[in-house]
Amino acid sequence: MEGTALIDEVGEFEVASGATIHYRSVGPPNGVALMLGLPLMASHTRIFGPDSGATLNGYLDRLTDVYRVLLVDYPNIGKSTSPPPAEMTAERVCSDLLATADAAGFGKFVYWAYSWGGAAALQLASRSDRLSALVVGGWPPLGGQYADILRAARRQLDDPPPSARVVLREPAQYAQWVTFYESVLDWPEQQAIGEIDCPRMVFFGGRGDVDPGGEDIHIAGTIRKRRGELRRLGWSVHEIADRDHSVCLDAAAVVPPVRAFLDKARSGTLTR
Repeated sequence: MEGTALIDEVGEFEVASGATIHYRSVGPPNGVALMLGLPLMASHTRIFGPDSGATLNGYLDRLTDVYRVLLVDYPNIGKSTSPPPAEMTAERVCSDLLATADAAGFGKFVYWAYSWGGAAALQLASRSDRLSALVVGGWPPLGGQYADILRAARRQLDDPPPSARVVLREPAQYAQWVTFYESVLDWPEQQAIGEIDCPRMVFFGGRGDVDPGGEDIHIAGTIRKRRGELRRLGWSVHEIADRDHSVCLDAAAVVPPVRAFLDKARSGTLTR
């Protein structure tokens, strides 16, 4: 597909509750379908400012020769208005993401997201057979501290942290994270992860543990601890040494190993 003119299209569609989801599709018209979730957005520079364009372009420049990349303003971000915070269960999130793929003309597609987006990616992979590959960044597929991160979200509900305020249009929208994590407390993680059968990868910064709301969330530590188990379950596991949780903003560090995994997955030469 090298040499093929790239498309760069935007779209918007209505979902339940009369809300809308805004998206952008970039890449060759017949490229491999790839949806990028948080922290990349359709309205990325509008949300994070002009300087953030280097981050977004760092991803697109390294992917769009082969992959048709779908970016989404989600959830309650940028030009989208969906979903209302009280409705943002895992079921609703997955429904909205699949509806966005439909709107962009995607059948089967790669899903790649980071942090909360990575947690949502696990829900999507366990509820749908439409993923051709799965890339989870900055969240452990096994041993996820859902109760702890919910406690942190509840603690910050009345005063969301600056990182959240940058993304959300108003502080009240922060309640959507509480709704989501409440909805996955009883998720059968071990069984669900064992049943995911598409090519799958997790990556993380080696210093990627975080402490939102005073809760110690051992992202890097948990993935390292369970690396062997994940590999036995068919996961590719990649640690980016000496980088913290913000490594997702460094396309030069993140994209090459993930791109290598995706290229092998689509060519059928993947070895774990």
